[in-house]
Amino acid sequence: MRSFVPEFELSTPASLAEALMLIASGARPFAGGTDVMVGLDAGQLTHRHFVNLAPLTELRSIQDCNNSIQIGALSTYTDIANSSLIAKHFPMLAAAARQTGCLAIQNRGTIGGNIANASPAADSCPVLLAYDASILLRSSNGQRTIPYQQFHTGYKAMALAPGELIEAIRLPIRGGIWIDRFRKVGPRQAQAIAKLSLAASAQVCSGKISAIRIAFGGMAPTPLRCHRTEDQILSGQPWHLDELQPITDNRSTVEYRKQVAYNLMKDFIQSLNHE
Repeated sequence: MRSFVPEFELSTPASLAEALMLIASGARPFAGGTDVMVGLDAGQLTHRHFVNLAPLTELRSIQDCNNSIQIGALSTYTDIANSSLIAKHFPMLAAAARQTGCLAIQNRGTIGGNIANASPAADSCPVLLAYDASILLRSSNGQRTIPYQQFHTGYKAMALAPGELIEAIRLPIRGGIWIDRFRKVGPRQAQAIAKLSLAASAQVCSGKISAIRIAFGGMAPTPLRCHRTEDQILSGQPWHLDELQPITDNRSTVEYRKQVAYNLMKDFIQSLNHE
């Protein structure tokens, strides 16, 4: 059942301060709208008052900031895919951006919105985990930063306090040479919600894996960093991916997700042996 549009209000603030006041009063942020408009069309929106963030250009930038890259929450997938800074330091994020939706969605959808939508199958989220991202949150009371790994607390649940807005994502620039792999598995090449996805990054020194980061999307109630598996690999033990908690849903089955996750990891580890 479609929503009745006149029942909704969209406020356009003149400044970030005004936007934060509106959010503190209970209004919901509206960024690219790619998920909100789906909910509107399906008659599933529970909130009636939204804040249009589009005029807040200070939230749309990609900058080199003292050994880290800071991505404004309103940066679109197209911005990220076309950024030379992202291509140089964080190629998996550029790859994920290019595989998100269609060109229209890439031009409208934002990385902040992708995070705040809190889908465990979101394309950018496992990549941010593998890159040790931090999230900058802002409210009328000030700013705070938390590790991205602590941001998703459960299915569609976030460590976002009332009145807070995702302001930016910060990615620490890594030293040395890293080998990155992003794989998204879906029913087709484009405009597909992932059955599962893998973001993995490793350093190899003298034929041995000296550092590794592994994250999956679509395999747990939240995007998941596999610390136990990382420790197993670094200590030379057999690895098991026992952190994964896949479910059967309308996109795939537990058995399929477990087998494909194992295959993707095996392929990545084997590729490292040839470096």
